[in-house]
Amino acid sequence: MLSSVMQRLNDRRDGAADLGEDAGFTLIELMVVLLILAILLAIAIPTFLGVTGGANDRAAQSNLNTALTTAKAAESQNANQTYTGVTAGTLHLAEPSIDFVTGAVTATGQVSVYVDATSQNGVVLASWSPANSGTCWYASDNVGNVGDTGGPYTVGSTNTPPALTPGTQYGKGATGVAKTACTANAPLTGVTWANGFPS
Repeated sequence: MLSSVMQRLNDRRDGAADLGEDAGFTLIELMVVLLILAILLAIAIPTFLGVTGGANDRAAQSNLNTALTTAKAAESQNANQTYTGVTAGTLHLAEPSIDFVTGAVTATGQVSVYVDATSQNGVVLASWSPANSGTCWYASDNVGNVGDTGGPYTVGSTNTPPALTPGTQYGKGATGVAKTACTANAPLTGVTWANGFPS
């Protein structure tokens, strides 16, 4: 059937050429093609943006997992099994592929580092993803109860329950956060915590 349609179109075009008429597409044919392209783009663009956002989230989570593994390795090298001596600088020396910072994140891919200043029992890491207009992801690991008396995770604070107790937890902040607000060195309000990265 398709071959017969094509044959008739070719015969029509050949006949028009014999008469000296210009062969080409009609306005209706062009409009149908543009309509089909518009429909395909309407389907493809949201799908592409969703995949890109998910990839950015996974990249931030991967950076946090690598940073947490690096911090745990540094902690296990200490005889007293605390995070003594772990800083953004020492972590960057141990894992040069990640840019560790002590304050707020200033670029995608950076990891903000907080270490319990008093008892050296815990570490909190944060990384920003541009997905959903900005999401801050967290990882917290504590070898004992955090005893910080002067930092953002002061003992008895209601802001940071996972940063005060032993174990590893992962968190997700609210969406729509600027990267300058993504830091491990400030009280973590509105963070959802779990044993794995929350969805």
